[in-house]
Amino acid sequence: MKKILKKTLLLFLFFCLVFALYLFVGNVPQIEDISWGVNFSQKQSKDLGLDWKEAYLALLDDLKVKKIKLITHWDLLEPEQDNYFFDDLDWQIKEARERDVQILLAIGMKTPRWPECHIPKWAEQKDKEGQQERITALLKEIVLRYKNEPSINMWQVENEPFVPFGVCPWVDKAFLKKEIELVKSLDDKNRKILISDSGEGSFWIVAANLGDIVGTTMYEKVWIHQIGAYFTYPYPPVFYGRKAQIIKKIFNKEVICVELQAEPWSPEQLINTPIKKQEETMNLEKFQQNIEFAKKSGLKEFYLWGGEWWYWMKEKQDNPEIWNEAEKLFIQ
Repeated sequence: MKKILKKTLLLFLFFCLVFALYLFVGNVPQIEDISWGVNFSQKQSKDLGLDWKEAYLALLDDLKVKKIKLITHWDLLEPEQDNYFFDDLDWQIKEARERDVQILLAIGMKTPRWPECHIPKWAEQKDKEGQQERITALLKEIVLRYKNEPSINMWQVENEPFVPFGVCPWVDKAFLKKEIELVKSLDDKNRKILISDSGEGSFWIVAANLGDIVGTTMYEKVWIHQIGAYFTYPYPPVFYGRKAQIIKKIFNKEVICVELQAEPWSPEQLINTPIKKQEETMNLEKFQQNIEFAKKSGLKEFYLWGGEWWYWMKEKQDNPEIWNEAEKLFIQ
């Protein structure tokens, strides 16, 4: 019996070693024609002291971005219960449409930017069931309003719903399934549903099982609140590419990067972080390195994270170098 257990353990360790080598060693074929997009957050722009509309138009008109991920924050769309405010999002979508920009629209309770779950004050007082009823109502309002919008080519339902990051009251896989089913039932254009997950801490199996497309993050250096320090991920580009190959083989689904690190990661708001501190996690050299890293991953589509910050650096800090470098990706 002991010999059998020993052989089983050795076989398991051998399998783990082979799998680790598969994920960490070698290269994957690079994509010739990579598609580059950018994330945009109205909240982040305002937090940086920017005119958010000016920053948005600069991305569209100056950088000539043709793919953009727009973020719906529940507290901005429904500041009071049953009192929806779509003016700002309508404007963003209209400006994108007029420039033939494709939109990936992130919807739900948990959407990008801290604190991740942007719950209105009035909804914070509700229990889980009550919050889920209101989220269902919110999704109906969003999808029915924009289902005939030609510039929206994909829905992202929730943001990294399985990742324990942010100030969120609960995680509920069963409810996420209901959200996905609801969006599909309301959208007669049959747009694909993207489900995002951590690129660094997940193999994307659950996301691939639920969504039509998997969205991954791609970060190098991050702040870990639990240890109060920065941490640099040890993963090479092949780590992402091989995982994407596995997802393609098993689920026949594509993996795209919905957050490519292109701004500093700080434990405080960026506007309160000294520039020298910001440069520890993002500067021109690191930006260039991250772009080259992304190219080597074998993925074909990337949404860069930090366009608002590039504009802030250019306009408020008189430092346009990253803005100018990003321009090379979009203007070809």
